[in-house]
This record gives sequence, C-alpha cells and structure tokens, in this order.
Amino acid sequence: MFRLDADPAMLLESDERRQLRAVMRDLLAEACGPEAVREQTQSPRGHDRALWERLAGDIGVHGLAVPEEYGGAGCTFAELAVALEETGRVVCPAPLLSTVVLAGTALLDSADGRACARWLPGIAAGALTATVAGFLHLAEVTAERGPDGWVLRGEADFVPDGEDADLLLVAARAPDGERLFACEPDRSTCDRTARRVLDPTRRQALVRFRGAPAEPVGEPGRAAGVVDAVLDAGRVALAAEHVGGSAHALDAVLAHVTRRTQFGRAIGSFQAVKHRLADLLVEVEGARSASAYASACLAERAGELPVAASAAAVACTGAYRLATAEYVQLHGGIGFTWEHSAHLYVRRARADEALVGTGDDHRLRLAALLGLTGRSG
Repeated sequence: MFRLDADPAMLLESDERRQLRAVMRDLLAEACGPEAVREQTQSPRGHDRALWERLAGDIGVHGLAVPEEYGGAGCTFAELAVALEETGRVVCPAPLLSTVVLAGTALLDSADGRACARWLPGIAAGALTATVAGFLHLAEVTAERGPDGWVLRGEADFVPDGEDADLLLVAARAPDGERLFACEPDRSTCDRTARRVLDPTRRQALVRFRGAPAEPVGEPGRAAGVVDAVLDAGRVALAAEHVGGSAHALDAVLAHVTRRTQFGRAIGSFQAVKHRLADLLVEVEGARSASAYASACLAERAGELPVAASAAAVACTGAYRLATAEYVQLHGGIGFTWEHSAHLYVRRARADEALVGTGDDHRLRLAALLGLTGRSG
C-alpha cells in the first residue's frame, strides 16, 4: 500500500515554523472545514470575520512579514509562507493574499515611511483589509489634481477582494507618469461591483473611480518597480497556497483509496493507482521545493527572485492542476458531484492559473530572464 507517514514540510522546518504550522492547522481544522468554507463564501463579507481576527490576534499571521516599527512581528516572508500554505490547504476564503501579500508588499516597496506608518499597523492588527488595483490586470485609471488634492477617475476590473476592501492601492496615470495612490473608497465617489467568478473563495470586483480622493504613495517613477515587486510576491504566495492545496488533495486521495475496495481489496493496492499516486507525490514534492526556494529568495530579497518566482508559479500551478484532477477522478462518481469538497479545490486551482499570469506567461518570462529570448517583460 502507498503510504505517507509524515508531513514532509514539517521534517525540514525550524522549530518555530513547525509550531506555527501546527497552530495554524489546528485552528483551521476547527474553523475552516469544507462546509464552513461554503458558508463563508455565501455570506455578505465572503469570509469569517471571527476567524480573520483570530488569525491576526491569536497567531499574528497578518503581521508576520511586517517590520516591528509598523506593528508587525518583524519576521520574513518564509514564515508567512508557512501560514499561506496552511490556508491554501483548506482554501480559506479570508483575504490574506490581497491584504497581507499584495497591499502589504506595495506599501513596503513604495519606501514611503508615512504611508507605511499610517496603514501597515492596521493591516498587521487585522483591523484593515486592503488590495491593489491596476496591478494584476490592465486598468484605465488616471490621477489628477483637484481643488482639495489628488482624485482618481476611470476603472479597474477583477480587483481581488475589491468589493469590501477598506483601502485600495491603485496604479494610475498621473501627469508626471504612472504613480501609486492610496484610496479609502467612499460610495459617493467609488462604485464597486462584485464580479461573478469561478472561485467563490477568491472574490473579485469591478471598481469605478468618479473623482475619488487619493493620496500619492512613494516617489514619482517608482510605480513600475512596485508593481513588479507585488506581482513577484503574489506569485510566491500563490505557490505556497498551491502546495498546501496539492498536499490536501494527495492526503484526501490516499485516505479514499485506502478505504475504498473493489474485488475484495483496497483500490490503492492496484498497480495503476499506485503509479498515479507516485507521479502525484513527485509533482507535489517538486512544487514544495520550488515554493520553498522562492519564499527564501523573497525573504532575503535575493537577485534570483524573479526567476524563482516564475519557476515556482510554473511548478506549483502544474502540481495543483494535477492534484485536483486526481482528487476528482480517483474519488470516482462522487468526486464529479459539485457537492464534493474536491470542487472547492478544482475551482481555486483553475481560477488561480490566470491570477498573476498563466503558465505560458511564466514560461515566456523565464525564457526572457534566462536570456533565451529577446523579451524581458
């Protein structure tokens, strides 16, 4: 019989990260099972506010990679990646990716101490949700000076968690070039419409700015670099989540093929099933290694980060796609029903494939970064 006696992630981690993983897993097992996830996605907010506050207050997830001077723990992205892997394991719908990773990175990489001091403590405490607009998808947003300061006009589509975020960090065209702006949206000047998306655990919205007041973040000319940094952080974060989701799928399939019998024996003892499980294990462990390296590069701000981020995106997206396919297929007829929890993972895997670029996009970027083409975007 095919067996996996221990979580490989825990075998290679420091004591602190093992403890963080264990605490996260216990909390999420209690508060974020499949039925709870479905209930949360159908709620007005889209996630459990009590769980959000426990993640921030009891464990300090939101502030793991935030410097102490801004109310965080002063750890690195390597610690945050452990938490993200565990939330990915249960497809937790809390807006950690948009708030902590995307918006948090945008603020830190802007090198704007005033903006960081104003908004990062709220993010670290779990009191503030935030996201980015005009980073992941093309947007038509312009910034102009009004009588009382800067205002934004135009629209940004498919903004992650954009319908309810307290703070929007927007890449907009200003008279002196592209700049980053912070907007605390108000209904009188900002319309936000939920988009119908494949993955209900990762909400997205169309945001229309109608003279919305905004404040510049960072110096002119830094926006492009901030956007690149945010996208790489997003790739690395998704890689960690996908490792968690893939590991869950593998565990669920192993449990099922151990219990399910045909012809008087467990189906997991059939050679054809063993081969599929072995192939999946290889994919998941390869993805785990790629994710760990990318997280370490991001934590250390290493020059290899762009290559590591795209390589992890390719490896982890591919593993997640395979894992969710096997999750459905090796569960037989029940796995094909929408009511089965496998479909929460199928939807997350498919939707995430295009969130910060498709697999082909990442391969082209890798080729350019490695000097295999003339393109460097």
